[in-house]
Amino acid sequence: MSTEIRVPQLPESVADATLVAWHKQPGDPIARDENLADLETDKVVLEVPAPANGVVREIKVQSGAVVTSGQVLAIIEEGAAAPATRPSAGPPAATTPKVTPQAPPSEDGKDQGRLSPSVRRLVEENQLNPASIPASGRDGRLTKSDVVDYLGKKPAAVPAAAPPAVARPVAARAATGGARAEQRVPMTRLRARIAQRLLEAQSSQALLTTFNEVDLTAIQELRARYKERFEKAHGVKLGFMSFFVKAAIEALKRYPVVNASVDGNDIIYHEYYDIGVAVSTDRGLIVPIVRDADAKSFAAIEKEVGDFAKKAREGSLAIEDLTGGTFTVTNGGVFGSLMSTPIVNAPQSAILGMHKIQERPMVIDGQVAVRPMMYLAVTYDHRIIDGREAVQFLVAIKDALEDPGRMLLGI
Repeated sequence: MSTEIRVPQLPESVADATLVAWHKQPGDPIARDENLADLETDKVVLEVPAPANGVVREIKVQSGAVVTSGQVLAIIEEGAAAPATRPSAGPPAATTPKVTPQAPPSEDGKDQGRLSPSVRRLVEENQLNPASIPASGRDGRLTKSDVVDYLGKKPAAVPAAAPPAVARPVAARAATGGARAEQRVPMTRLRARIAQRLLEAQSSQALLTTFNEVDLTAIQELRARYKERFEKAHGVKLGFMSFFVKAAIEALKRYPVVNASVDGNDIIYHEYYDIGVAVSTDRGLIVPIVRDADAKSFAAIEKEVGDFAKKAREGSLAIEDLTGGTFTVTNGGVFGSLMSTPIVNAPQSAILGMHKIQERPMVIDGQVAVRPMMYLAVTYDHRIIDGREAVQFLVAIKDALEDPGRMLLGI
């Protein structure tokens, strides 16, 4: 029986997707739930699983094409056996997708054949066999960090990877014999969407940033005192993000306009706290959402943020993970940033920027003492948030972080 493989139903906020990679070719056997193709939207990479065991009979869409919900991608023959040899005549050139490396199952039984686009690119460029690389991802998948770690352990004498097909070298300089090359690479859908949203935010909102600094002595002492017991009790490390999310929620409760958004001439006050936590990936910055963060414990927030970071690295975040949000926290400090002005994640009205923790001499009760200090930044939409409210909001975050007992007591 022939079965059509169609593009899954996309959310209303996603109009179309790009077919970035085929994992099977006509004549290849495929197992139920095995990934047939990768679709990239402006938010996430989606997998297209096979509904049954069978053989791929026909591929309808070329790799790189833009597709919409319900569009037919391929046809499989359910229950059919794979031919002993592949037919010499392949599909027409116009519909022949790019062949990507497929890894056989590894000796330990892990399925390493399903590679995310970023992992596949690294494997292709470095001419690697995915089956030879230890995998640490979910369900035995390779992650980008697995490949990077593997490359770091390989001998130095590795043939240089060929430049991508899109590279357009410039004529060599006759005087030195050297070549000046450049590459023209189209933006991914995610990068293009990020660029569009950043421009929209700056052109449609009156953005202004206010700064302050916070002494993290109390939080560092609290973490040092309880980190082992916390990890043993909850199975997750006690990081900084849960403190900042909780502190932001306490401040949002005092200044609800910072948790609001603009819709035409109306202000929408959100009476819930869905906090976006910015995560950097090789595809760009994405912002998964911690839903109802005010009702979650420190441990629950740490677990959820950790899960999001892992999914982001593996490219397995769902669209639902990235939709909505009333306020965002971003941490440039992990990259060494000492101070920055984050851009609001529209249609939200404000964003909190964390930065590098750096020991500095501070005057405490008339005495100079070395303290772990961090600069904080809040960028806000001045159309609905006044400067006084923004400053007091940031001070409320500072107070909660310098005396974390306030967050536990709700004062």
